Amino acid sequence: MDYTIVTDSSCNLTEQTIDEFSLEILPLRFIAGDEEYRSYLKGAHVDLQEFYAMMREGTVFTTSLPNLGEAEAQLRAILEAGQDLIYIGFSSGLSGTYAAVAALLDSLAPDYPERTVRHIDTYAASGGEGLLVYYAATMRAQGAGIDEVLQWLHDNRLRLAHWFTVDDLMFLFRGGRVSRTNAWAGTLLNIKPVMHVDDEGHLIPLEKVRGRKKSIHALLDRMKRSAREPVADQTVFITHGDCIDDANYLADLIRKEFGTADIRINYIDPVIGAHSGPGTLALFFLADER
Repeated sequence: MDYTIVTDSSCNLTEQTIDEFSLEILPLRFIAGDEEYRSYLKGAHVDLQEFYAMMREGTVFTTSLPNLGEAEAQLRAILEAGQDLIYIGFSSGLSGTYAAVAALLDSLAPDYPERTVRHIDTYAASGGEGLLVYYAATMRAQGAGIDEVLQWLHDNRLRLAHWFTVDDLMFLFRGGRVSRTNAWAGTLLNIKPVMHVDDEGHLIPLEKVRGRKKSIHALLDRMKRSAREPVADQTVFITHGDCIDDANYLADLIRKEFGTADIRINYIDPVIGAHSGPGTLALFFLADER
């Protein structure tokens, strides 16, 4: 179908998937000191192991929305090439990215009256946003029109389950997600929170367990409670903050429990990782509800 799917770099899709579906990515930014970086550049390698190593060594990163001047040029190029477009964006409950890009698209649309321009807030992050983009791209490849894809996203975005755990609460404290007291107490007691993204796209702590392995098993338990059947036929995303062994361990648990074959693992990008920290592990799947 003759339209382009646009998303942003917090979707955490692999370069292979981006290329396979010819996706357009708007890069968010992260900053350390006087250095500003793009979290995605086509054809460029971002060393995520180095990024997380810097965090472990004490480097503090701040984050920012896409550069709107660059985003406008990228979006205009799509429209001027005769393509309709749909922007599938990072949760407005976690970032101002969606609101800024949606407003930009609304301002551009009158300049291209023959083009169809759509946008949708996923209320999702990381592999949750990415999995919605993946399903949308798969539908487009199978012949679905832009408004059919938009309707599917409206109908299913609140059935895309997100379950996270982190290894170090101090990074969530720095990102304003937990209090200093809870971060220190949790660190001393080896407490690992189990969190999810709610229907408004906010990150919500729901459970506390003691120890890393128990927190990983808690993610699996959440999947057992709510995943849409047949789970074996689902595509499941796992993203991680430089803890590939834990990601593989979780994937093996899912294969053993459900027989799921299509499990895709990728890094958490620097913009999300700057707030969640090294050791973040996240699981995404279709569910009866979030």
